[in-house]
Amino acid sequence: MRERNHFVGLWLDEKEYGHLNEQCSVTGLSISALVRKLIAGTQLRPRPPDQYAALLRELSAIGNNINQIAYWANAQKSIREAEIVDAAALARRAWELVKNGL
Repeated sequence: MRERNHFVGLWLDEKEYGHLNEQCSVTGLSISALVRKLIAGTQLRPRPPDQYAALLRELSAIGNNINQIAYWANAQKSIREAEIVDAAALARRAWELVKNGL
């Protein structure tokens, strides 16, 4: 059974239809999904570039490597704690920048 039982038709002029299609392209949503999100009051954001997923995976791997290095360095007592904290802070800041789209 359908979850949505009500259909709403809408007539648009060329300018309105063009704007609607542009918004769909920017957000990566279908027309139906875009209209539903707008009705719900959701603030729409541009779709992130396709490279973001790969970049986030790489940043995650970097963070994991930093954690492994920190563990080894702490076990060997061959690195200062401040250096570990600085490396972790840089990775965290890079993660935040990418996550927030900057």
